[in-house]
Amino acid sequence: MSRRPQFGLTILSLLLLSADFSFAADDREQKLNREFQSAVAQYKAGQYPQAAAQLEELLPQLPKNFEVQELLGLVYASESQNKKAIEHLQAAVELKPNSPEARTNLAATFSHAGRFDLAGEQFRKALELEPHNYNANHNLGEFYIHAGKITDALPLLEEAQRVDSSSYDNGYDLSLAYFLSGRLDAARQLIDTLIAQKNSGDLHNLLGEVEEKDGKFLAAAKEFEIAAQMEPSEENLFDLACEFLLHRTYEPAIDVYKKAIERYPDSARLRIGLGVTLYSRGQYDEAVKSLVAAADLTPRDPRCYLFLSKAYDSSLQQADEVIQRFRRYAELEPRNGLAQYYYAMSLWKGKRTGDSNLDIHQVEELLQKSIALDPSLAEAHVQLADLYDGQHAYDKSIPQYVRALELNQNLPDAHYRLGQDYIHTGRKDQAQAEFIVYQKQRAEHMAVIDKEKADVQQFVYAAKTEPVSKP
Repeated sequence: MSRRPQFGLTILSLLLLSADFSFAADDREQKLNREFQSAVAQYKAGQYPQAAAQLEELLPQLPKNFEVQELLGLVYASESQNKKAIEHLQAAVELKPNSPEARTNLAATFSHAGRFDLAGEQFRKALELEPHNYNANHNLGEFYIHAGKITDALPLLEEAQRVDSSSYDNGYDLSLAYFLSGRLDAARQLIDTLIAQKNSGDLHNLLGEVEEKDGKFLAAAKEFEIAAQMEPSEENLFDLACEFLLHRTYEPAIDVYKKAIERYPDSARLRIGLGVTLYSRGQYDEAVKSLVAAADLTPRDPRCYLFLSKAYDSSLQQADEVIQRFRRYAELEPRNGLAQYYYAMSLWKGKRTGDSNLDIHQVEELLQKSIALDPSLAEAHVQLADLYDGQHAYDKSIPQYVRALELNQNLPDAHYRLGQDYIHTGRKDQAQAEFIVYQKQRAEHMAVIDKEKADVQQFVYAAKTEPVSKP
């Protein structure tokens, strides 16, 4: 799913902060009250350092005051100083344990700090205090969506919707929960109702996801296009381009990706998407350029290298550029077997084209290292076998082919080469068995196409959950 709601700190507790303290009206207490109200004004104006400084001066004089502890926690939360925020918001909860707003503020801050178990505990306690309150149900429901607990989220969001059917935020979250749980008709119906109330790009994007999941490509593309026109965000443009890519309408996808990159040049996933599309379209040189640019933006992203290895296999125009990126990836990920494999193959492809500066022994060492780090890499075994086969070292190549086929039987070229090696070593019956498998698998060539389609789908669906860059 492309878009997830973002937690925000509730300011319901500020309803309490506009009131005077319950003190006798002597000069000292009036002074404290004025200082506190000044801090409230600074907080509302976004002047967080000034508000924090004033509240820190107040705190030693009012250590057991709920409003001071709560506001100071909110101020630090607004500055993303989560440790300090939690300290004061916990103090506020201890002072008023029956305040659902205080528990909600603490829960939201726990969530921002990545302490999700504690966040869920506080959201649940807030709901126990007010079981039919809109915010209590909505907040816990939204929390469960983030946690992937859609079944738990649904009744809470439905209750919040019953309490306030006009809420856009809850309506969006409930539509999302319906979509994620496969209730597509319910999602579509609610989204249509929300669009009538507030027409937004987010809703059209979500409706596009619903239509795509329902197998309605044209309807999905229409909704993604409306979303991108209304709000040309990175996310909406990416989703529209991906819809075209998934259904192999490459020219529109290329056009959208290029326009999106003009607007968001620092987006790695847009450049990967363009590279994947160009590769699928057979424009290998341009694909390599886009994927190299993506690798420079996110040097550790393995998807760059998966598709760069595919495009580079069909284009040697930028060999030095590509080898440099694979070398960097291998250095950044020294314990990653796939990274070592990619680097080995980039070097070997250069060797095969007659580059005398490349050392075949280095390729062998990298492939061996790749297998040592990840023995399940069937392709690494195949390539090491090919290397030994080229040296007529059949005693080394045959075990590597055999191991590769133990890991993955659906490697027709490995069956064929193993058969050839069996011929060279006088094992004709075993060779014939491998040639039979090879012929059968070559006849089922769609398996290769399906694998590439699966790689594209995996990239698209994973990339749709990523944070987006700012314009």
